[in-house]
Amino acid sequence: MNDIGLIHFLFVSCALFFIGIYGFLTRRNMITMLMSVELILNSVNINFIAFNKYLFPHKLDGLFFTIFIITIAAAEAAVAIAIIINLYRNHRTIDVEEVDSMKY
Repeated sequence: MNDIGLIHFLFVSCALFFIGIYGFLTRRNMITMLMSVELILNSVNINFIAFNKYLFPHKLDGLFFTIFIITIAAAEAAVAIAIIINLYRNHRTIDVEEVDSMKY
C-alpha cells in the first residue's frame, strides 16, 4: 500500500511555493528572482495536476490549465531574460538594489 495520496502532492507543492516566495523576497539577483517565480508557477502546476487526478480523473481541465501556465511561463522567462540582458548591458549589474532606473 505505497499509494501516493493527494496530501503528498500538496506537501511538495506547498514546499515549492514557499521556497519560491522566500527566494523572491530575500534575493537581489534578478536571475534568482526569476527562478523563484518559476518555482511558484511549478507549484501551481502540481496543484492543478493533483486536484485533477484525485477530484476529476475523467476530465483534462487541470492538464489544460497546466499547459497554459507552462506556455505563459516560457513567454515570461523570455521577456524577463531580455530585460535582464538589457539592464546588464546598460548598468553592468543585475542586482535589484543597484538598478534604480529603467531607461530605454
